[in-house]
Amino acid sequence: MPGGIYSVDVDGSFRFVNQRFADWLGYDPEELSALKLDDLITGSNRPQPDGEWQGDVQFRTRTGETVAALVLQSTYDDAGVTRTRTLVVRDGMRREPAASGRIAYERFRALFDAAPVAIAITDADGIIVDCNRAFEKLTEQTRPGLMGSPLLDRLVEDDRRNFASELEKVLDGESVGSHVDVRVTGSGISQTSVFVGPLSAPGDSEIEGVVAHFIDVTEQKELEAQFAQAQKMQAMGQLAGGVAHDFNNLLTAMIGFADLLLQRHGAGDPSFADIMQIKQNANRAANLVRQLLAFSRKQPLQPKDLNITDGLMELSHLLTRLIGESIEYKLVHGRDLGLVRVDPGQFDQMIINLAVNARDAMPGGGTLTITTGGQVFDEPIQLGAEQVPPGRYIRISVSDTGTGIPPENLGRIFEPFFSTKKEIPGAGTGLGLATVYGIVRQTGGFILVESSPGKGSNFSLYLPRTSPEAEDAEAAAATQRAKAVAAKSRSQDTEASLASADLGGQGTILLVEDEDAVRVFAAHALKNKGYKVLEARTGEQALDILRDTTGVNLMITDMMMPGMDGGTLARLIRVERPEIRIIVISGYSEEVARGDIVDTADFHFLPKPFSLGQLASKVKEVLAGA
Repeated sequence: MPGGIYSVDVDGSFRFVNQRFADWLGYDPEELSALKLDDLITGSNRPQPDGEWQGDVQFRTRTGETVAALVLQSTYDDAGVTRTRTLVVRDGMRREPAASGRIAYERFRALFDAAPVAIAITDADGIIVDCNRAFEKLTEQTRPGLMGSPLLDRLVEDDRRNFASELEKVLDGESVGSHVDVRVTGSGISQTSVFVGPLSAPGDSEIEGVVAHFIDVTEQKELEAQFAQAQKMQAMGQLAGGVAHDFNNLLTAMIGFADLLLQRHGAGDPSFADIMQIKQNANRAANLVRQLLAFSRKQPLQPKDLNITDGLMELSHLLTRLIGESIEYKLVHGRDLGLVRVDPGQFDQMIINLAVNARDAMPGGGTLTITTGGQVFDEPIQLGAEQVPPGRYIRISVSDTGTGIPPENLGRIFEPFFSTKKEIPGAGTGLGLATVYGIVRQTGGFILVESSPGKGSNFSLYLPRTSPEAEDAEAAAATQRAKAVAAKSRSQDTEASLASADLGGQGTILLVEDEDAVRVFAAHALKNKGYKVLEARTGEQALDILRDTTGVNLMITDMMMPGMDGGTLARLIRVERPEIRIIVISGYSEEVARGDIVDTADFHFLPKPFSLGQLASKVKEVLAGA
């Protein structure tokens, strides 16, 4: 017969099984005589052997697969013992009674399996009775393995309760459809958006089960997280730039009032040394702020010939503060290094990122070592996954004694938004090493990583040397060191020369500054030099003063002010009062601060923080040019 036949007693033990039914389940008829019907059925839909019964049943084969079939059961009395007469028709057989029906079913099956959305159909108990290929792919299981199992078993345990609640509402008729986000288990975990709708026979209002449509949104969620992280990084850059700008205002006032005190307390005064300490520390703070502005990209990127030794020395103060007291910092310089062509701000950011990563890898303390040296490759050489062309390079090695990097992560650490610190809330943006890699490659260099768990990590940067010969490199390095020494003493030398120069003058100056401390210091300093000073807190107030005042020779305006900014004010004054000279002051760099007036040659710029002497010198220089 083409159909299966069996008979069981009231205990569910098999009394007769035909060959067809036994073959479907992968058994011999004699083997089934030792089993019970319940041993071969999955799901809650089970025929009871004590009466008439009809329905869909999921049979389990010897190999654990599922066979869906229609069961038609009647009973009879066999010498006082009740037994069943049961006909079993497989799912495919009963749905293909005619050619037209077979074609319709095959068409449905093809569309169902080709759907890009994962679909699972369950009975009223939440047991999977059918699914398409997309659902198989999502769960990474075959359809026979999924049939007869609860749909909830395919979800992450934490999401099952919420999903079961939505299923219950649909099955009870309380909801015509429900949307919920769940995570589906497979070899990994996929985040999905699920729509659950009721399933009923045509023309029948009774709900037989549910249809669940799963849309894999894992990549979308990752993109959303990456976008949020990018916004966070942008906000951090804006915050850093804003803090640096405001801090420059404070430093301007500190340095300025220290200069005013020094005018009353000479070198022989007991307070002179204390005031000089205040001023010198304020100047050190100004250097830190310049590094912060570079880190936040609030200054233009301009590649320059940079001496690595001097660059790392200037960065050491910031690095020691970043890594904390529990980590020992060592800097070992090589000799005759030469120069590399890189933007100084980018170079600082690159070293800072590596130092911060090393710090995070040593939560209990350790040693951070930065070593420099020269490297010459006479022929192409393989470094990691990249081939380095022959040439002269400067090697910068940043090593730590931390936890190291797992081997499975080494190949991904330079990917944007990939972080090994995800287990630490708020730590790790996934952009630090990606930024380092980008800067190294922009300079024509290469980066090599060596690490093993528990033994720390070593990042070796190979940057091309701009000086081809050692003699040129030594000469350039000496020049750079001389410049560095000059830069460190420039403030003192400038102040000494300014102190001996005659910086007094005459004229009327309009001072526009919203920061009270800066405005008070600058006004006091200029009045002491013989100028008449008019003060304004905003651009609008400055315009009112100019309308009522004649004879103004110079306007000093801050760029960042509430209401009308300094750039707008400067352009208006240039049109209405072209005879007035203009000095722009700002805590940002000149290029950023001047914005769209950068191409105007007759605007002068004075960066914050500035000293009394620098302010007076700039004013006299501009008025003399008039």
